[in-house]
Amino acid sequence: MGKKDKNKKKGKGAEKTAVKTEKKMSSKLKKELEAKGEEDIETILAQLEKEEKARLKVTETLVEPPSRRLNFSLVAHPLKEELILFGGEFYNGQKTFLYNDLYFYNIPNNTWTILKAPGAPPPRCSHQMVVNSVNKGQLWIFGGEFSSPTQSQFYHYRDLWLFNLSAKTWEKIQAPNGPSARSGHRMVYHKKMIFVFGGFHDNLRDYKYFNDLFCFNTETYSWHKIEAPGSVPNPRSGCCFVPLIDGKLLVYGGYSKEKLKKDVDKGHFYTDSFSLVQDKNDQTGLKWKWTQTKLSGISPSSRCSMPITIAPNGYAYSFGGVFDVEEDEEILRGKFFNDFFSLDLEKNNWRLITLQKRKDKTKLKQECSEAMDEDDKKDDEEEITKEETTTIADDGVFKVTIGPAASTSNTTQMESGKDDDVFTPCPRMNCGLAVKHGILYLYGGMFEDGDRQVTLCDFYSLDLKKLDEWKTIIGDTETQEWMDSDSESDEDESDDEEGDDKSGEEDMETD
Repeated sequence: MGKKDKNKKKGKGAEKTAVKTEKKMSSKLKKELEAKGEEDIETILAQLEKEEKARLKVTETLVEPPSRRLNFSLVAHPLKEELILFGGEFYNGQKTFLYNDLYFYNIPNNTWTILKAPGAPPPRCSHQMVVNSVNKGQLWIFGGEFSSPTQSQFYHYRDLWLFNLSAKTWEKIQAPNGPSARSGHRMVYHKKMIFVFGGFHDNLRDYKYFNDLFCFNTETYSWHKIEAPGSVPNPRSGCCFVPLIDGKLLVYGGYSKEKLKKDVDKGHFYTDSFSLVQDKNDQTGLKWKWTQTKLSGISPSSRCSMPITIAPNGYAYSFGGVFDVEEDEEILRGKFFNDFFSLDLEKNNWRLITLQKRKDKTKLKQECSEAMDEDDKKDDEEEITKEETTTIADDGVFKVTIGPAASTSNTTQMESGKDDDVFTPCPRMNCGLAVKHGILYLYGGMFEDGDRQVTLCDFYSLDLKKLDEWKTIIGDTETQEWMDSDSESDEDESDDEEGDDKSGEEDMETD
């Protein structure tokens, strides 16, 4: 009994120490924020929420295309010829800007509309959004993160929001037992259920990656944690999560990091894949099992933050991503990709897609005619060659001849099917991908140029049936403003560099 009480006292002592440490850190942070002229993040969010609640009516305004951003959500409207974009972030070298804009892109008219409705979610990035056609269309948004302009404070959300596309109303869903606060997770809508997997939480002092699995029933408005046995994936964020044709759910790739020692972390990039298989006799939708799955074909190299989107043709499509290249113990350089992959959702097969630009009939006819002329010329040369060829040795077994060198034809080059003139969007991570009526749309994202972080606002489309060329809807022609911190003190510069490293790290981890 005494031993038990003694242990209990130790526990209380540890709790008191933790509370004291937290108070000291809070006090230190408060002083740092006062020096920067920045309020604490709880106050900032409370003010933003108050402003959204004060909005009295719905407004829809024709506007210019969205500003530069990454870690936003882009989906196709389930019932209209529209794309829907929500949230995201932008970093200019000194400050971070978070958004809660809700944009609608009208495909036939090539116009953008921003919709503002009362009680919208506060600004965020690295959240997840899914859409369905229930009740004339619903948007569901979960989680994500918010940071103060100086990136000295981070806040992770665990809220779930519903936007009714027909009524144009926001609703914050109050349901217990949902996932913990996180960003960089993945979410799919499957059989009237919303599944949430993975992600991470980082409070600048410590971080944690998740491999837990939750589902939300969109009919009963209830959360459930699914304890799926089997070959459970390692904790990760920034992975691919898609439903397969046979009803399974697939997890592929992703990223996590672990702390080796103080101020030393090691990142892990995954190329493994796992299937969630539902119990055959399950009537609740809550009994699943993990199995490790092997995908065939040419799969993407190690990377994270590679978005993936489902098309009605039974394929999923992905573009870009990023991988850390370690230059030395302290410096990591991001390698960004612009390769384009498809995933057969029935055969579990990856394919690297190389576009081949289709030529107009007149040009093709002319090239064929030229090729035929070249072949005729080649035949004439071969006849000449035969006439000019001289036999210098013939013993009945080996025959040695001499003559002019063989000529080459352009026909072989044409048959290769390789076209170096096909345009491809530049390498990037965390862009938006969405498919509507067989057309894939790509918007924004980010890549690094030395110490600069270049956030994009370009917009492209690709016909998934033709797979001939990316069409530019909006070109990113203007140079992005980048704020240097040369005027600040050495100490502030050091802090900013630390913040920049954190920013890049967060971007890589989140989406």
